[in-house]
Amino acid sequence: MHPSITAAYLARYRSVVETAGGSAQLLPLTGAQRRFLLVRRLDPQGRPDVVPLFFAFPRGTVDVPRLRRAATDLARRHPALRGTVASLRGAPVLRLGTPSAEVTEIPVAPGESAEDALRRELLAWAPAGPPLRLLLAAGPDAREELLAVALDHAACDEQSLGIVTAGLSEAYEEDAGAGRETDEGGVAAYREAVERQLAAETAASTAGAHAHWAGRLGRLAGADAGPATAASAPTAAATAAAPAVTGMLSHRLPAASAAARGAVFPALLDAVSAAAQELLGPGRPLALGYPWGGRPAGAPPALGCFLNTLVHPATTGCSDLDDLSAAWWDDLDHADTPFDEVVHAARSAGASWTGALDGLLTFEDLHRRPPLVLGGTPGRETHLAGRPLAAPFAVSASHGEDLLVRLAWDRGRCPEAAAVDAFDALLGTMRRHLGGANGATGATGATQATGATTAGSSSA
Repeated sequence: MHPSITAAYLARYRSVVETAGGSAQLLPLTGAQRRFLLVRRLDPQGRPDVVPLFFAFPRGTVDVPRLRRAATDLARRHPALRGTVASLRGAPVLRLGTPSAEVTEIPVAPGESAEDALRRELLAWAPAGPPLRLLLAAGPDAREELLAVALDHAACDEQSLGIVTAGLSEAYEEDAGAGRETDEGGVAAYREAVERQLAAETAASTAGAHAHWAGRLGRLAGADAGPATAASAPTAAATAAAPAVTGMLSHRLPAASAAARGAVFPALLDAVSAAAQELLGPGRPLALGYPWGGRPAGAPPALGCFLNTLVHPATTGCSDLDDLSAAWWDDLDHADTPFDEVVHAARSAGASWTGALDGLLTFEDLHRRPPLVLGGTPGRETHLAGRPLAAPFAVSASHGEDLLVRLAWDRGRCPEAAAVDAFDALLGTMRRHLGGANGATGATGATQATGATTAGSSSA
């Protein structure tokens, strides 16, 4: 068994910090953050993975200077929001800097909507800049203004989103002179959370974990292997171009009953696998990534990126959900193994996989995130098609009063007809696993009902 990648990274980090005089402004990266550094390096333009939330407010609600102060105060309190990822003598680190956040009113060009303007800005996200950016736009005759709260994924995970919405709401209500001092206690708490996370990752980098992931992912291939399709082999010109506009399809299924809640995520894994085979073509196992985990036991609730990205080998649909669930539970037993260690295990077993993901799956419990409230007015959360994607396609599922399922895809890599077929396969698989109570409408009909088959549309 080779030495743990995390242990080797920590030894290198400590050597670099010691040489730099033990700088308190240099913090180590979690395995999740190192994965996003890998994503950035794999992107031809070095773009980071971006997580946006969208909120609609009655026009005139948002006081931009007040929001800018609130966002900057939030950055003062959380090291992840005032740090930038840097490489110091070959070791990736988080370098703390001056608290800042970008709050910008985006002009809406003639013929554009607020959604168009925000989409344009997100697609043009400059790698240099603060990890927290708030973008506000309103059409000339619109009754609502649309606010995007966007974060570099290396600075946040799902649990962090609730800290961001609650913290912005609180800071927006504070007096102008409050919260001006940088919270050095927050640095100590963040460092403790990261060190606990790295300890968990080191402990999970065992020979048994290596063997598990080698067995699970040893057949993965790079995106240029297998059938030469438009999805699996984009042209060099398309790869080097600006990110393509993405499409979105959405449908609402009834919420799972209490007895079926435990089956929702395994059913989603199988459904997204079926969609992937439709969208990207059969012939090779596909790498489907999904975030999982949480803060280590005893760690402070620091804002940051602590959720690992697990990899599921997406093949044709599984007829037996019990078998799929058993394999998934085995994966969860090794969920703390960091992503770079998992990639090494797969490649040691013969995979030609680079670590790039063919698809993404995210699942959110809407009851866990507080709303964004500005000046006593709660924002109405909405979803925007056309947002940048870090993979050819992504599926998002939000479980609240119902189960909202959204499929977004890169139009430069996947044709729309294939996306419609993929969404039909996804919903059909979900209904097969969760029972007829989830509705009988065909997926294609449901897709047409959302009005989301064209770029630029949004679904609520």
